[in-house]
Amino acid sequence: MTYVRPADLVRKMIDAGEAKAFMSTRDTVIRAFMAGAILALSAAFAVTVTVQTGNALVGALLFPVGFCVLYLLGFDLLTGVFTLVPLAWIDKRPGVRLRTVLRNWSLVFVGNFAGALLVALMIGVIVTFGFSVEPNEVGQRLGEIGESRTVGYAEHGAAGMLTLFIRGVLCNWMVSTGVVAAMISTSVSGKVIAMWMPIIVFFYMGFEHSIVNMFLFPSGLMLGGDFSLGDYLIWNEIPTVVGNLVGGLLFVGLTLYATHARTGLSRRNGVSPDVEVPVKTTVG
Repeated sequence: MTYVRPADLVRKMIDAGEAKAFMSTRDTVIRAFMAGAILALSAAFAVTVTVQTGNALVGALLFPVGFCVLYLLGFDLLTGVFTLVPLAWIDKRPGVRLRTVLRNWSLVFVGNFAGALLVALMIGVIVTFGFSVEPNEVGQRLGEIGESRTVGYAEHGAAGMLTLFIRGVLCNWMVSTGVVAAMISTSVSGKVIAMWMPIIVFFYMGFEHSIVNMFLFPSGLMLGGDFSLGDYLIWNEIPTVVGNLVGGLLFVGLTLYATHARTGLSRRNGVSPDVEVPVKTTVG
């Protein structure tokens, strides 16, 4: 049977969070590095497709290929560990403390950023022939994205910051749904289908993903985007990280945990709805 029941799914989520919390520093950073690099390549691919076809939907439909690959290979994104690792702490798994969670998040952030930055540099070389000529059409588009999604928010002040934060929340609501949905199936095809759907939503809707932005904005700075490093950090990366944390943990991790791991009692029989109740039979 390839379908995993929700109650079993949440136990898998907690187990996964516990395993990630205790992973060695070396393994955590390497896996995060590869995740950041693969997702960055996928973002570069999607931007290239969008520029060449003139159709953003085509780019969005193809972007999830990188997400699926990194997930199937067991690599970690910050958006995913925001959702999974705290559940092991909330569930009081032995040895999992708040500092354990924060350590994991910090290492994954560093690894993701390093991987995405390396790919940004490589793409910068490709679209400028080693920075010897002006960026090609794809490079110009990368510069425009960085500018519009930093200075563009700043122009609206507090309203722009709120918009940025909400886009970060909605992004990881979808991305973490993809991470969790993949656990519902035990087959590769089932996992890919479950991941693909919410990832398309986040990318096409232009929601803010902290790791994708670790590629897009350094690329934009390298390729002539009219914004600064401070603009990137204040008017995108930091609010996006906070929004991603809220979206993944609150709307995915905690909601599933509350209703499938710590369920309320049934109004009819006074037991959890996920507990099988013996059926009384009468022999006559």
